[in-house]
Amino acid sequence: MAILEVEHISKTFGSSQILRDISFSMKQGQTLSLIGSSGSGKTTLLRCLNFLERPDEGRIRVNNEVIFDAGETGRKTDKEIRKRRLHFGLVFQSFNLFPQYTALENVMLAEELLAKEQPEYKANRKAIHQKIEAHASELLSQMGLSDRMANYPYQLSGGQCQRVAIARALALHPDILCFDEPTSALDPELTGEVLRVIRDLASRHTTMIIVTHEMSFARDVADHVIFMDDGVICEQGDPAQVFNSPTQARTRQFLSRYHEAGI
Repeated sequence: MAILEVEHISKTFGSSQILRDISFSMKQGQTLSLIGSSGSGKTTLLRCLNFLERPDEGRIRVNNEVIFDAGETGRKTDKEIRKRRLHFGLVFQSFNLFPQYTALENVMLAEELLAKEQPEYKANRKAIHQKIEAHASELLSQMGLSDRMANYPYQLSGGQCQRVAIARALALHPDILCFDEPTSALDPELTGEVLRVIRDLASRHTTMIIVTHEMSFARDVADHVIFMDDGVICEQGDPAQVFNSPTQARTRQFLSRYHEAGI
């Protein structure tokens, strides 16, 4: 059964249509790479999945539950939107860590805010806090940051900040982890350490959607690749087919510069 089904998603900003009839599905444990030129709609698609934008048309299902339907009437409350957003974890290009909090506090924050909404929080505050802290510590250790938990973002490298951001995205146990060009703000040396973390997540069958310009990485880590162009899915398939035998001229044109570079 598909963990995610995206059906006929479209999105317009003003007079510009950014997404046009986007449909795809993925199974639990799969890694999906979204590739394409800047402005092709990849980031907007991620933002629609994470309820940072509202599609104009279409439907989104997670675990066979409709979490978005453009035909729904009535405004959803902030609490309802937050609940639906919990299906996804999003790692941004520029980390988006809170500078006033340590690495550990950044990872704990969302889980603590969610816990405070629960009726049992006041009576069990200390035990709940300790559980959340232990979970955040475990995640940071998995990211290779056990010795950096007390550091603030300004005391961390870009690669370390991005690994904190990945731990934070994992803290709420999302069904699907989304990456929006996670290495675009990093120099080549730091890019490698973040890509190693994502490869490790893929090897543990974490369900992921990755927007990336790292073509060799997209080819090697993904189970499925979608090439987007001008707001539409131009081509999709397994990595070997898309990268080695693309059927569409636009895909061949896009990939030609990467093949010339020897990916």
